[in-house]
Amino acid sequence: MIAKLKGLVDAIGEDSCVIDVNGVGYLVFCSGRTLGNLPSIGEAVSLMIETHVREDHIHLFGFGSDLEKTWFNLVQTVQGVGAKVALAILSVVAIDELSNSIAAQDKTVVGRAKGVGPKLATRIVTELKDKVARFAALPQAATVKGDGAAPVAVDNGAVQDAVSALVNLGYRQTEAYMAVAGVARNFDGEAGVSDLIRLGLKELGQ
Repeated sequence: MIAKLKGLVDAIGEDSCVIDVNGVGYLVFCSGRTLGNLPSIGEAVSLMIETHVREDHIHLFGFGSDLEKTWFNLVQTVQGVGAKVALAILSVVAIDELSNSIAAQDKTVVGRAKGVGPKLATRIVTELKDKVARFAALPQAATVKGDGAAPVAVDNGAVQDAVSALVNLGYRQTEAYMAVAGVARNFDGEAGVSDLIRLGLKELGQ
C-alpha cells in the first residue's frame, strides 16, 4: 500500500499529476488546490497518498498535507460522496472554511462543489457536524475566560441563537458563526445571546 510519494513533478493535468520516482511515473489524482500548489515540472515534490484498490483499477490520490488527506476520507463517510466528489469539495473550499461552514450548518459552501446538489450538501453538513467539532472555530465543549479562576462555559444554544439572529440581519451563516464563535472564545463573563449578538455585530464591523 502506497502512503507517500517523493520524487519529481513529471506532468500536471486538469485533475491529476504524474510523479517520477526513480524513473517510474505514478499517476496521482489531486484536488485543484493541491495541483495549484505543486512546484514546476522537474522540481522535487512530496505528496501524502491514499490508495484505493478496486477489482478493475488501483487509483492513487495525492495530498499536500495530512489534514487534507483526513478531510478527503472524512467527507466520504457521507453516503453519496465518493472520491471524485470529495476532491471537488477540496478543490473549491479551503479546509478552514469547510470545517466552520459545517459547524455552522451552512450548506451553501459545500454546495459550490461540482456534483454536490442541495440534498447532498444538506446531508454532508448534517452528518459531519459532530465529527468535525475538533476542527471548527468553536469546539462542542468550549469554555471561555471569566472574571475568576474558573472558565465560563459557552452555551452552544446561545451561540446558535446569536448566529440565527445575525443571519436574519442578512449575514451569511458561516461568517455569522465565525464572528460569534470568535467573540465567545474571548468573552469575559456570562455569554448571553444578546451579548453575543452585540459583540458579533462589532466583530463584523457594524
